Amino acid sequence: MTSMALAGILEKMTGKDKDYRYMATSDLLNELNKEGFKADADLEIKLSNIILQQLDDAAGDVSGLAVKCLAPLLKKVGEARVLEMTNKLCDKLLNGKDQNRDVASIALKTIVSEVTTPAATQGVLVSLTPQLIKGITTTATKTEIKCECLDILCDVLHKHGNLMAANHEELLSALLSQLNSSQASVRKKIVSCLASLASSLSDDLLTKATVEVVGSLKCKGLKPEFTRTNIQMIGALSRAVGYRFGPYLGDTVPLLIHYCTSASDNDEELREYSLQALESFLLRCPRDISPYCDKVLHLTLEFLSYDPNFTDNMEEDTDDESHEDDEDDESANEYTDDEDGSWKVRRAAAKCLAGLIVSRPEMLAKLYEEACPKLIDRFREREENVKMDVFNTFIELLRQTGNVTIGQMDTDEMSPRWLLKQEVPKIVKSVNRQLREKSIKTKVGAFSVLKELVVVLPDCLADQIGSIIPGIEKALLDKSSISNLKIEALVFTRLVLASHSPHVFHPYIKALSGPVLSAVGERYYKVTAEALRVCGVLVHVLRPNIEGFGFDFKPFVHPIYMAIMTRMTNQDQDQEVKECAISCMGRVISTFGDNLTAELPSCLPVLVDRMGNEITRLTAVKAFAVIAASPLHIDLSSVLENVISELTAFLRKANRALRQATLGTLNSMIVAYGDKISSSAYEVIIVELSTLISDSDLHMTALALELCCTLMTDRRSSQNACLTVRYKVLPQALTLIRSSLLQGQALLALQNFFASLFDSANTSFESLLDSLLSSAKPSPQSGGVAKQALFSIAQCVAVLCLVAGDQKCSSTVDMLTNILKGDSINNSAKQHLALLCLGEIGRRKDLSSHAHIENIIIESFQSPFEEIKSAASYALGNIAVGNLPKYLPFILDQIDNQQKKQYLLLHSLKEVIVRQSVDKAEFQDSSVDKILNLLFNHCESDEEGVRNVVAECLGKIALIEPAKLIPALKVRTTNPAAFIRATVVIAIKYSLVERPEKIDEILYPEISSFLMLIKDHDRHVRRAAVLALSTASHNKPNLIKGLLPELLPLLYDQTVVKQELIRTVDLGPFKHVVDDGLELRKAAFECVDTLLDNCLDQVNPSSFIVPYLKSGLDDHYDVKMPCHLILSKLADKCPPAVLAVLDSLVDPLLKTINFRPKQDAVKQEVDRNEDMIRSALRAIASLNRISGGDCSIKFKNLMNEIAKAPALSEKYHSIRNE
Repeated sequence: MTSMALAGILEKMTGKDKDYRYMATSDLLNELNKEGFKADADLEIKLSNIILQQLDDAAGDVSGLAVKCLAPLLKKVGEARVLEMTNKLCDKLLNGKDQNRDVASIALKTIVSEVTTPAATQGVLVSLTPQLIKGITTTATKTEIKCECLDILCDVLHKHGNLMAANHEELLSALLSQLNSSQASVRKKIVSCLASLASSLSDDLLTKATVEVVGSLKCKGLKPEFTRTNIQMIGALSRAVGYRFGPYLGDTVPLLIHYCTSASDNDEELREYSLQALESFLLRCPRDISPYCDKVLHLTLEFLSYDPNFTDNMEEDTDDESHEDDEDDESANEYTDDEDGSWKVRRAAAKCLAGLIVSRPEMLAKLYEEACPKLIDRFREREENVKMDVFNTFIELLRQTGNVTIGQMDTDEMSPRWLLKQEVPKIVKSVNRQLREKSIKTKVGAFSVLKELVVVLPDCLADQIGSIIPGIEKALLDKSSISNLKIEALVFTRLVLASHSPHVFHPYIKALSGPVLSAVGERYYKVTAEALRVCGVLVHVLRPNIEGFGFDFKPFVHPIYMAIMTRMTNQDQDQEVKECAISCMGRVISTFGDNLTAELPSCLPVLVDRMGNEITRLTAVKAFAVIAASPLHIDLSSVLENVISELTAFLRKANRALRQATLGTLNSMIVAYGDKISSSAYEVIIVELSTLISDSDLHMTALALELCCTLMTDRRSSQNACLTVRYKVLPQALTLIRSSLLQGQALLALQNFFASLFDSANTSFESLLDSLLSSAKPSPQSGGVAKQALFSIAQCVAVLCLVAGDQKCSSTVDMLTNILKGDSINNSAKQHLALLCLGEIGRRKDLSSHAHIENIIIESFQSPFEEIKSAASYALGNIAVGNLPKYLPFILDQIDNQQKKQYLLLHSLKEVIVRQSVDKAEFQDSSVDKILNLLFNHCESDEEGVRNVVAECLGKIALIEPAKLIPALKVRTTNPAAFIRATVVIAIKYSLVERPEKIDEILYPEISSFLMLIKDHDRHVRRAAVLALSTASHNKPNLIKGLLPELLPLLYDQTVVKQELIRTVDLGPFKHVVDDGLELRKAAFECVDTLLDNCLDQVNPSSFIVPYLKSGLDDHYDVKMPCHLILSKLADKCPPAVLAVLDSLVDPLLKTINFRPKQDAVKQEVDRNEDMIRSALRAIASLNRISGGDCSIKFKNLMNEIAKAPALSEKYHSIRNE
């Protein structure tokens, strides 16, 4: 805009007509917001003067626009103008007219928030701070001005507190002097200001502030209102500075407890503020509050029912199932008194108790004994808002129980789950009473409690279902019910139906089905969708199996069908409802199809139509899979052809989930309706699925191969279909088998594919075998074949030989043994594969008819190639599995006599033992004794590899013969030889498998004697014990729960750098430092990581983080990685404990992300450092998610550093979006 036009605007802004002034100010605002607006020195002065003038405009809308102009103006004018405006506005605030004060205050807040350049910010702070202090401390200042000054100061401190270090002491003195002001509004704002200042105060000044506040509280003659303010101040300080308040708890907690208990009856606010401060201590200073937790618990329980004005006469309440008519008695006769503030105390007590529950998982058992009955009793709280907090506190107790007892049994009489189970009848009785209340909010809260209860204890309501049904009915059918209540009731109904045995509900189906079906017809889509999900589970409950077993489900079939059909045929509804209706209809047809024969011709075409719609096709495909898998063999002849052609077309779609679902559905369809599908359709399916076989998506590959096997094994499939498989799928399968990624389900499917191909497609055995063996040859394009691929080929060869019959199998074994007899130098690749094939065949079939095969394999132990030796050892072990009586004595005899081949022979023995332990087979007693003698003789071998194999063998034999092994291993825990002690502990590690075994009950009383070797003087033994503890906590946490209080301090001690384990090796030109304790420290941290997953209630995070985790974050690369993982887990699971020491964790993390490798570092070192930085950033991202992390200035600065460094910032954002 030209300067002439701008001059015109400025002139109009000073005109007499307020409309002109308003329009001109609006035009100026538009100009200032333009990117290209520039102002010279004269124009800057004019603009700033005129806008300040407009702030005083008598017309409120003009002065309001002028304030809006200030924000863009500050970005366009120089620093001098900003300071000038700041000073003038301060003058208006402190000395101006009353009517202009508000606008001046808003304008100053705008300057504080909008000024961003460091120089201008510093200038504004230097200019503003003394004037605000003056406004606050001058006794003659009006209360309103003081409040405005405090508001602005609060904003200044919140945004720039750490830039004002020079003024901190002066500000602190000024604010503390006003803390006992006679004006309540001033005191309230002083509390906010001091809290904003506290987060940037040094430790000395924070101590000064706290000492003064606590000192005031200790004064006997302090007025009650000042006492309340000081207690509020303590709570605000604790919330602002978090863990830094920890050192002052010794003085403050007893004071607060004293005030709570000794305050006068009508001083509810004082009790409320005290409890709020204690809640903050629990969440922000978990380590320092530990000694007072029991006192705080008793205090909260006392005040949870604090109601001095109301006498409760419900103590001997009985369940009112028969009192349906009196259901509103409670609500109608409630005592109300507007003057009564005791509810605030009860609410603060409930929240404080919730803080205790969340931050103290180790107190769960005590909480169940003391707090749980009290909370259940308080469900009848008369004040609704407090009742919601009681419900939420109880839900926190349930959640914490779920978190810390994952995977635990509830048989132990002191376990939280067992204690909760005992309380279930009382909980249900109390909740039922709430479900009969008038209040909607109360009912929603009651259902939330029930829902959480079913999540934590899935089958706990079996005996209580009858009493809960009326509450569900009333919630769903009552006219006053709102959607929110209906959704909560339906979600609970679905969870309870899915988690209990179906027969439990049969007496109540009639009462339950009516309300659920009426909810299906609701207008609000979320209620309808949830009701349809309930119907899906209800269908299974009505007919858990086809026989039916005495319950007559037929009366319910048609009402359910009609309700769902109405929803499914309706076009104008939400996608969620459409999807729920389709999947529910799939279940209905598969479960009740034999009772719906008349309805199917009208229903099935609708499902086919939904397959054609892009939005609903995935759900429809899954629905047809459910129908096809039904044992009722539903008649689909009317739509089968359409369904198959649609499904075949879906195999070409880009949507991965759709292709996956389609493969599964086609498989079910062909199994159930293969005789009705044309041969040409088979061929098209085969061509389509052949393109899905690749190692880029092994899950899809497994599904495609399974479908291919189903097609081939279907006796009705034509010769053409089998030829299509041979020409289209076989080449893909032979490419896949060379992949080093092939494993698991895809590998099993590939083995079945070759077996089916031989059986069904009349493919000659020789050509298939030749194709498989040829795929092991190195190709010019891809080079050699990976080791994993050779194992895959060998397994497929073995499966093929077995289906081909004894004669073909025998000739193949002869051919393979002939390869072994040849020259190993020229034939190493062939011999490697031949050995693996023999092993795989021998494991599945007895090869003793081939004379001296064991000697031929043993010959390969002499090979110069390591991989051939390893394959020979694998082959010998697996052949022994096929005929133990013949080959096991041979292996044991060789181990005794062949010292040089011992390691390989032990590996063979390991193959035998591992297979036997998995297959639950038994050894002969004489064999076991022989094996044990041999293994124990090799326990003390100098070679670590031999010791590890021996340990694995012992561990796996312990699974087969625990009664014999555990005592034998225990005796050796006191052996003077360290290697023997280490070996027996590692053996225990191998015997701790995930599945339940008979060893568990034998090992339970003895496991401590193995794990207590964690305090052994030898580091190898200590590491073995740490590894065993880690495996136990992962696979069998119940075995070690009782030992953890004793084991954890010993485990933590293993994470510390031990100087005596660091040695310097002189290599002539340079010296090399070797840290023998590194592996032990790494194992110890990894063990803690596992314990956090399964035994969180036993680990006290506060005592572990500092010093142990902190030192780990500054340790070697191999130790830092698990430490970052632990820190992320702790940030998610125990945020208060991490917050308490956040400052001390910043330095090691900062050091890690700023570390740069040397200029001459090799690529491997550079890559490792990149991984390390990403790992640290992942931990920082977890820390940043904790609410309250902004209390730490050091952490804030760390986040600013990351934001300023482009490379770090980019990595951080990519990690956060993972």
